Amino acid sequence: MENSENNKPKKPSGTSSSYWIYGILFLAIIGFQLFVFVNPKQQDISFSKFEAMAAAGDIAKVEVSNNKIASIYLKEEAFNKEIHKEASRPGITEKPAYTFNIGPSENFADKIDKMNERISNKIDIVYIEKQNWLGPILTFIVPLIFIIAIWMYIMRKMSGGSSGPGAQIFNIGKSKAMLFEKDQNTHITFADVAGLEEAKEEVMEVVDFLKNPKKYTALGGKIPKGVLLVGPPGTGKTLLAKAVAGEAAVPFFSISGSDFVEMFVGVGASRVRDLFRQAREKAPCIVFIDEIDAVGRARGKSLVQGGNDERENTLNQLLVEMDGFSSDKGVILMAATNRPDILDNALLRPGRFDRQISIDPPDLVGREAIFAVHLKKLKLSPNVTPKELAEMTPGFAGADIANVCNESALVAARRNKKEIDIDDFNFALDRVIGGLEKKNKIIAPEEKQIIAYHEAGHAICGWYLKHASPLVKVTIVPRGIGTLGYAQYLPKEEYITRTEALNDRICMTMGGRAAEKIIFDKISTGAQSDLDQVTKIAYSMVSTFGMNSKVGNVSFLSMSQDNFTRPFSEETAKMMDEEVRLLIDTQYQRAQQLLTEKKLELDTLANELLKKEVLLKSDVERLIGPSPYHIDKRAEPVPFAGQHVSDEKPEEEVKKSES
Repeated sequence: MENSENNKPKKPSGTSSSYWIYGILFLAIIGFQLFVFVNPKQQDISFSKFEAMAAAGDIAKVEVSNNKIASIYLKEEAFNKEIHKEASRPGITEKPAYTFNIGPSENFADKIDKMNERISNKIDIVYIEKQNWLGPILTFIVPLIFIIAIWMYIMRKMSGGSSGPGAQIFNIGKSKAMLFEKDQNTHITFADVAGLEEAKEEVMEVVDFLKNPKKYTALGGKIPKGVLLVGPPGTGKTLLAKAVAGEAAVPFFSISGSDFVEMFVGVGASRVRDLFRQAREKAPCIVFIDEIDAVGRARGKSLVQGGNDERENTLNQLLVEMDGFSSDKGVILMAATNRPDILDNALLRPGRFDRQISIDPPDLVGREAIFAVHLKKLKLSPNVTPKELAEMTPGFAGADIANVCNESALVAARRNKKEIDIDDFNFALDRVIGGLEKKNKIIAPEEKQIIAYHEAGHAICGWYLKHASPLVKVTIVPRGIGTLGYAQYLPKEEYITRTEALNDRICMTMGGRAAEKIIFDKISTGAQSDLDQVTKIAYSMVSTFGMNSKVGNVSFLSMSQDNFTRPFSEETAKMMDEEVRLLIDTQYQRAQQLLTEKKLELDTLANELLKKEVLLKSDVERLIGPSPYHIDKRAEPVPFAGQHVSDEKPEEEVKKSES
């Protein structure tokens, strides 16, 4: 069985910690001072008691140390007396039984002389000088040792001897890349990457380059230097890189683009040099830089004027290093980003990143393959199939699908089920789209009626518009943060959108406010997200897609991103504003006209929503008849996909369907 320790990526190696030795040494010195060299405490007595012991003949000798302390040593037979029962008895070394402070030495000598005149056993006083060398030495040595130990600890942390947060001062210019050796297993292979067949073919070819270079160089080909993975967030760029690390039988360096950026000048460039130095030593190998846009942003566009841009220095060093190693050394640079538009052109040219692999959100077949991978780990009911779930999730990326699968398992566990069925997936999808259901949220009857007609207006417009997305479900159950209700649609799998479809989308989105105006002759704040959505669509049609006859076939999107000023005049801006308002007003009037004609269906749908709160497509067909345009050939409608939210929160699912 393979040792799990071998599967972990290597970190900077350091010596074993020996700081416990310093602690033991420190405690030993303190204990040695306290328990060995420190004299035990003797019993203190008064001079009158000393005089009585002298008169009884119990005293063997008296020593006066440093003209301060008198130490009394008793005779051997004196310890048998009851009065000396508590006295300190001599052990291996001779020690006094009693001590007392003599006071002024002249007065003590006079007292001894007078006492010797009264008693028969004369007492001779021995004056000695004792010098305590150990105390001052330890007072100096112990703090010094403690300071040296702390200094050594800090220096080891600074020099990289430990992997703590302090190992950054002297080691700050070193690369932070994580190294996966060729004998390590990351437990992720190409079998775990689904829905990215074209991208897998490209990176598998790169792995084959490193495994069998002669197969390609024999024909005169050169191994590519760089591979750039480009795609929206959550589509599997980092997962694909991990699969490369799991499949490649070569060392794999993994680092984030932000690890190069520091506040110290020259640190980023130093780390780039150190990274490629290590890569050349391990060649053939792969270097993977995640989120390369953190360091590869286009030069010359920084707002800092007259200063030293550390990011540009780091990028310059990266460009030099990519040109520095030749293709026959077998060092391939892989990078991932979801913002290729802001990368520097010198970074993207052939010779540096020879291949740019686009990783888009998966289509129906790709989503089915992704679901098949994630569903292997779940206990499923027989009625759950990857194909059905793929049809329920258009526009979803791999990360979204993984989140839905995990959420469905949590829902089933919360309901104390033994396996996950399709109802759990539906609940999980509702929660992912609209948020957590607010069952205890109390809504006034008047507000609930407004919400019902608002959502019914969306549903009716989507039901009778030819180019609108098919309706799946409409509900007035509050969810998430401020979400009072929403209507779900099933966006079509399309890559281009015509003007008629965008107009119908605006009309359908304005159906909620139009319904409020027709029924109550008033409007509310519930259409805030509707207005935000239609404004974005309208401005895109006018200023980006060239779908307005008055403004013309122009597009200002890229020019607006490249410059801080507007690439058009004030007259053009005024014209665009007027055309956007005209476009939205036209579709708003169209929605009002449609809902006026279908007022009976609008009332029927709103009243049923007030009773049941949730209506599926089958319920809508039962109430107002089948849609003249959206005919579902499946026996059971699939309750999911894009949505419309009638609240003050922007709608993420519409963005997914638009992309």
